[in-house]
Amino acid sequence: MTTARADAVLDRLGRVGQFLWSGWAGLAGLALFAALWQAGHERYGDFILPAPLATLAAGLTIAADPTAWELAGQTTLRAVEGFALAALAGAAGGLAAGYSPATMRLARPILTVLLGVPPIAWIVLAMIWFGSTDGTIITTVLVAATPVVFVGVAEGAVTRDRGLDDMARAFGAGPLARLTTLGLRHVAAFLFPALTVALGSAFKVAVMAELLANTGGIGGALAAARANLDVAEALAWVLIAVTGLIVVEYTLVHPIRSEFERWRNAARPWGVKR
Repeated sequence: MTTARADAVLDRLGRVGQFLWSGWAGLAGLALFAALWQAGHERYGDFILPAPLATLAAGLTIAADPTAWELAGQTTLRAVEGFALAALAGAAGGLAAGYSPATMRLARPILTVLLGVPPIAWIVLAMIWFGSTDGTIITTVLVAATPVVFVGVAEGAVTRDRGLDDMARAFGAGPLARLTTLGLRHVAAFLFPALTVALGSAFKVAVMAELLANTGGIGGALAAARANLDVAEALAWVLIAVTGLIVVEYTLVHPIRSEFERWRNAARPWGVKR
């Protein structure tokens, strides 16, 4: 292995280790949330808000059932598929709108319509179009998450430093080179926060669509828990959905973001932490 390749491997391992170490702050936040949850349980009782340990026990019972893993996998797959389509459509449309004022003017009323219609209305329409199928969930996620990515990418493209574009053009850089070396680096600072919000919306909308469309998944399990008035089981399924969201976010979005934004660590003064 050459020295350059070894240095690259060590740099990547170092960034992975730094990323994993930063998870302690997230665990501290979850501990604080659990403490507030316990306080709410002591105030309102089991029927309104079961204790965190009781909910965790219900979640472990659910996890012991192989069928539960299939339901969680269905919801995760549907949410990720819709999120991926929304990310591609929103990023492409946002770049076009950011670089073309005419496209931005045409897109604004469409965005207003998409953002103004509540997700439950899209679920009803998707059920009419696709029935109780995966298409209902994926379409609803796509419509709900695309505007978030679109606005983030468009804002990043509009606020780019045009002086750097002019300088690169003066040195002979073509449109594609300027886009990849300058434009996308700036847009990434707006894209990844938008992707994080869109991913959260994807899971929320997917579970809601499953519950209303009766298509199985975590939403179907929540409907069954509601029918049985089992609050602990309902909260356990909510925790399972949130766990799926966290797993996808920290194994997909954040690693890709760290690769795109390595320059941030290089530009940060020594000893300065996140």
